[in-house]
Amino acid sequence: MQDSKINQAFDYLSLFSFESIVFLFLGFGLLIFISKKFRDFISRLQKKYPDQRLTILQIATILTFIWYIFGSVLIVYGAFRPPKEVLLGLGGSAAVAIGLALKDIVSSLISGIVLLFDRPFQVGDRVKFKEVYGEISHIGLRAVRLITLDDSLVTIPNSQFVSEYVSSGNSGALDMMIEIPFRLSVNVDIDKMKESLYEIVITSRYAYLKKPVSIVVSEITVGYSVALLFVVKAYVFDVHYEKAFQTDIVSRAYKYFQKNKIKRPNSELFVVNQDSNL
Repeated sequence: MQDSKINQAFDYLSLFSFESIVFLFLGFGLLIFISKKFRDFISRLQKKYPDQRLTILQIATILTFIWYIFGSVLIVYGAFRPPKEVLLGLGGSAAVAIGLALKDIVSSLISGIVLLFDRPFQVGDRVKFKEVYGEISHIGLRAVRLITLDDSLVTIPNSQFVSEYVSSGNSGALDMMIEIPFRLSVNVDIDKMKESLYEIVITSRYAYLKKPVSIVVSEITVGYSVALLFVVKAYVFDVHYEKAFQTDIVSRAYKYFQKNKIKRPNSELFVVNQDSNL
């Protein structure tokens, strides 16, 4: 009995030969190198076909998942080529160890697979998660990378997206609706103002005119006075130009307001004089 245990131990140790370790490191190095070259190729492909940018990114994400998962399994098996008994033993021991020590990473890995197939958002989407807003640049095995509008890279574990809500602005499409509010005096001509704002939108070079442009008007309170809120709802043709589109509409609308002397609402300000003796 004791001899069999000793022989089994030697069988385990014999797997970790110098050649196996070298093969393992070279294999994973090649795996990472090819993955990097693939990302560079995808970047060039996006620049060559900008209209298909989101589709290219989404296909690249799926291929990257498959490459890392199956590539890792093949490299480990090719390096050690363990017998069936050793595979079963190592598999059981590894499952327990990984489950205890790496439960958060495993949770994120499983969540990543859920995100890949459930698709609450896709690579290239503009999303808001808690207080973070930006574009999904990468959906990885462990985490999602999001680039904010001020060009900051935010890394969020996949498991958080499964348990929290997330809103997607474009859901896999290049175009996206933008809402731009304007607060004006109640004395303005509502119909004329809607026509003017509509004309400003449709003449913007960033507008996506295959989808409708609408102007929603509501009554609001500014300070202690009543005002009108005009909300422009229009689509930008590419999410990359979200802020450029908003800036274009606001700047040209303000020029129109100044030229036509359109009144803006004035909130009443009260200044309280405090006496230190009171």
